[in-house]
Amino acid sequence: MTDGGRSGGPVFSSAGGAAAGAAAAAGPGSAAVPGPGPTAPPAQGLTAAQRPGSGPAPGPAPAEAPALAVLASGRGSNFVAIAEAVRRGDLPMRLALVLSDVPGAPVLERAAEFGVPTVVVEPAAARDETGRYSRRRYGDLVLEELLRRGVEYVALAGFMRLLGGELLRRYAGRIVNIHPSLLPAFPGLEPQRQALEYGVCVTGCTVHLVDEGMDTGPIIAQRAVPVEPGDTVETLTARILEAEHDLYWRALKRLATEKFVLDGRRVKFVSPAGRE
Repeated sequence: MTDGGRSGGPVFSSAGGAAAGAAAAAGPGSAAVPGPGPTAPPAQGLTAAQRPGSGPAPGPAPAEAPALAVLASGRGSNFVAIAEAVRRGDLPMRLALVLSDVPGAPVLERAAEFGVPTVVVEPAAARDETGRYSRRRYGDLVLEELLRRGVEYVALAGFMRLLGGELLRRYAGRIVNIHPSLLPAFPGLEPQRQALEYGVCVTGCTVHLVDEGMDTGPIIAQRAVPVEPGDTVETLTARILEAEHDLYWRALKRLATEKFVLDGRRVKFVSPAGRE
């Protein structure tokens, strides 16, 4: 699916069902990426602790709303902001799963409070034949969990593990991350500390598509946050996090409801009339 000849880049559509109309983000002429497809069987030998959510439903999202999975390793404050947007009716998605790589991560308790099913996929399950951790195998185990639940979109929210392989191909244009800096500045760990040490006047947060690199995917949305005199890592982190909580669900809403085209590295959303 192309952009009518305007840029030659792939067009990504809102999922709206089992087949997502997204094209692979490999560039012009790439093949369309299939949607999540039929339910997959459980992974063989998967050491995952699963439990259904037990709290109130996460919101009024109808059954036909696209299914969203949130991947997180820590507290889950961005998950909570997303779940609250779903509950308010501001985000037309259905929370299908919270997946973590950390047993006992606080985000699992937050998910249970919102009635969202959870699963832990431990890195130890992704060892290859030599006993070493395999990034590709880990991605395959995560993919199986997503396919079992018909997940159409994936949001990384403090998920401290790189993904790759078939997972990124199947969810091209539909897997996103949020990072607490204005990328491409300060990728990786401790970006708030990096910003303070570099002496910038403005930093912020970025929602971007996920690719094989660390914080290197095309940018969807950004929000600037000024660095105040006397800021510490803690105070700056708190203000950036507040911006993240508002920006992330808005970016997810655009992904779920609008088409976009990749023009090189630029993400260009297209209106229903075909205008950018």
